[in-house]
Amino acid sequence: MELADFFAIDTLSEHDEEMLIRSAMQMQQVMMLYESGIREIKTKLDILSDESRLSGKPSPIDAIKSRIKTPRSIIGKLKRRGFPISLQSMLENLNDIGGIRVICPFIEDIYTVADMLMRQDDLKLIDRKDYIENPKPNGYRSLHLILEVPIFLSDRTQPVHIELQLRTIAMDFWASLEHQLRYKSDVEVPPHVSADLKACADVIAATDEEMQRIAKELHVL
Repeated sequence: MELADFFAIDTLSEHDEEMLIRSAMQMQQVMMLYESGIREIKTKLDILSDESRLSGKPSPIDAIKSRIKTPRSIIGKLKRRGFPISLQSMLENLNDIGGIRVICPFIEDIYTVADMLMRQDDLKLIDRKDYIENPKPNGYRSLHLILEVPIFLSDRTQPVHIELQLRTIAMDFWASLEHQLRYKSDVEVPPHVSADLKACADVIAATDEEMQRIAKELHVL
């Protein structure tokens, strides 16, 4: 079967083809805004990490990951929340189209990185959810920030919202495996397995606290 059979491009009228091309170009432009927002924040994080190393201190950042939601995921989320399916609706109603995950060695580093970013006067904090102080029922821990980033275009400044997740190495280990086990499995996760996963999260959280205590004792923090 040819690709044309899936998309039926050959059955579109000339007017429909133009609309499709225009919509695709608009989607690319919007995605470019989020890619730019991610680059802006990643550059700031890289500078903060380099500054720490040059000062002789251990960097509070171990790794930085980023992603942009797929169009299918964006449309699904708009539908679930009852929002119109449009580019403008996407910009106005979704805060996590562009996302950055910052992996830190220790819990204290998470708040250090968050504070350093918040001192930058071109970033605006839209929302903050601390799942370290208040873990989710399943055991998930992370600090979530929604940041508004100005993107300076040739004819205007366009703000975009970027979701920033800050976790320790241990938190990221648990969250990544829990997601794989829960959502990539072909069977529904039974309650006793959910309880086991929560118990693992609690053990990992206790280990995080102990590693931070040791780091302070050795004057690493």
